[in-house]
Amino acid sequence: LRQSMAATNVPHVHGSDLVAAFIQDAVKLRYETWDELLGYCTLSANPVGRYLLDLHEEDPAGYRYSDALCTVLQIVNHLQDCADDKRELDRVYILTDWLAEENGEVDDIDRPALTEGLRAVMDRMLDGCEALMVDARKLPSALTSKHLAMESAIIVRLADRLISLLRNGDPLASRV
Repeated sequence: LRQSMAATNVPHVHGSDLVAAFIQDAVKLRYETWDELLGYCTLSANPVGRYLLDLHEEDPAGYRYSDALCTVLQIVNHLQDCADDKRELDRVYILTDWLAEENGEVDDIDRPALTEGLRAVMDRMLDGCEALMVDARKLPSALTSKHLAMESAIIVRLADRLISLLRNGDPLASRV
């Protein structure tokens, strides 16, 4: 990544943020609040979009839209993989403060299907993703590269579809 950044003049901060996310993954196993999870996405997801925008010499004003899309994709991935993440890594991105508010607990993720409390927390997290999609949907029109804009438009539609599938599905009972 460092070689690629040097060759393309993409700022090194994107790589540094990703490394910080990897370090955080090694030591942090639970996320309590929405803001805490968004902070993690700032390091783990948003640098990928920013890297692509910089690589294509897009206006950094587009970061806002790219950040929203990358954050949504990261959270949707966490929701899809919540059982695997807990079982294999003991890592939980389901918000523990919201889980407590809904009379749920982290061990609900080990069940064969979503509990009422865990479903409520996932829906709240998906509500947050839908709010972020307001900005994410603006990304394609903010880009000057037609190819990147077309690819971004497809990814935006995919993010909307994944939110809908998760809203109507149960990632504990089957792959969403």
